[in-house]
Amino acid sequence: MVAPAFEYVAAENYDEAVRLLAAGGDEAKVLAGGQSLVPMLNLRLAHPELLIDINTADDRQPSVAGGMLRLPALTRHRVLIEHDLVRRHCPLLAHAVQHVGNVRVRNRGTVGGSLAHADPTSEIGSCALASSADVVVRGPHGDRTVPASELFVSYWTTSLGASEIVTDVLIPVSRPRQGWSFHEMVRRTSDFAIVAVAAMVELNERADTIAATRVALAGVADRVTLVGQELLIGLAGSTADEASADAAAARIGASLEPPADVHASGEYRRRLVRVLTARALREAYARAAGAAA
Repeated sequence: MVAPAFEYVAAENYDEAVRLLAAGGDEAKVLAGGQSLVPMLNLRLAHPELLIDINTADDRQPSVAGGMLRLPALTRHRVLIEHDLVRRHCPLLAHAVQHVGNVRVRNRGTVGGSLAHADPTSEIGSCALASSADVVVRGPHGDRTVPASELFVSYWTTSLGASEIVTDVLIPVSRPRQGWSFHEMVRRTSDFAIVAVAAMVELNERADTIAATRVALAGVADRVTLVGQELLIGLAGSTADEASADAAAARIGASLEPPADVHASGEYRRRLVRVLTARALREAYARAAGAAA
């Protein structure tokens, strides 16, 4: 199939894109990498009258300042994998993006577009949650910052206003006593994740025991999900040994009611959560302990 007819405008900057988006209302869509929107157009799942191309709106590269890694929204997935600042300051994201789509998707897809698309199986979305990322958005009234934990609402739905565009993603730089891990299950390479787990572990300053843990899940609900701290509290002061990691993973799995579909049953997804979370917690702790040493 081919896309329905639409008007096309290339915005020179984000302010112009916001003005066009506000004027177009529900009939306008933003084109960044196009790896989600273009297939939806061709399948006629989306019927915009106006397509606003923002690819020429920003040519910045990733940067670090004030303890934050700044990723311009148009940063391609390939850059997330290869850029030294991303690999050094958020290795979780650099690793997880290798699981996104295929080489064609990674060459064109953008970090801002992925977050704005709000796919519930998103590797990038789960990493944003696990790494305490913030998203900077621009609208008719200027910029505002949205924690990633408040961005995702439901299937392909975010808390962004109708005329707002993602411009930056801010991620706290990794610290010396911090470890990470990412695991996912797919049926075939480049498939959407059945379940994905992103974990961050931080150790106490004077002991190789866990001070803080963040775990995010994809593929288990109508959005990527940050695990509640009440389910992780048993890890505090531990060394993520097999018993404590398995117990935390079991609590997390039991708290979920994942959907059943043609790819997997809800119970299979719960099982994957238990296995992959326990594995991720142990690996994240091992990386944190290795960095501390």
